[in-house]
Amino acid sequence: MLILIAGPYRSGTSDNPELMKENLRILESAALPLFRKGHIPMIGEWVALPLIALAGSKMPGDKLWEEIQYPVAHGLLEKCDAVLRLPGESKGADNDVSIATARGLKIYYSIEEIPVQTR
Repeated sequence: MLILIAGPYRSGTSDNPELMKENLRILESAALPLFRKGHIPMIGEWVALPLIALAGSKMPGDKLWEEIQYPVAHGLLEKCDAVLRLPGESKGADNDVSIATARGLKIYYSIEEIPVQTR
């Protein structure tokens, strides 16, 4: 399965780049365990952040950032089979879960819930 890892990225950081980097590290920490269970992990920021930089965004939440950040995640949800929702307050991740639920995707709340898939 292609599994979107959703959780806090910008939330609770006051746009502090170091805190946002730490949140991304936490999201990424779930990627290898998912891969080892036979799945392909995806994080919206892996796609959005390079595009945001190329667009010339100056800060989180500016017009260019908003144009790209959430639409990328929503587009990825059209391709994903499931969502892994990591702990922590996040309007964006909660919105991802709502969209995924409406599309009938499976929502997991821990890596342990996700079945092993043979390749």
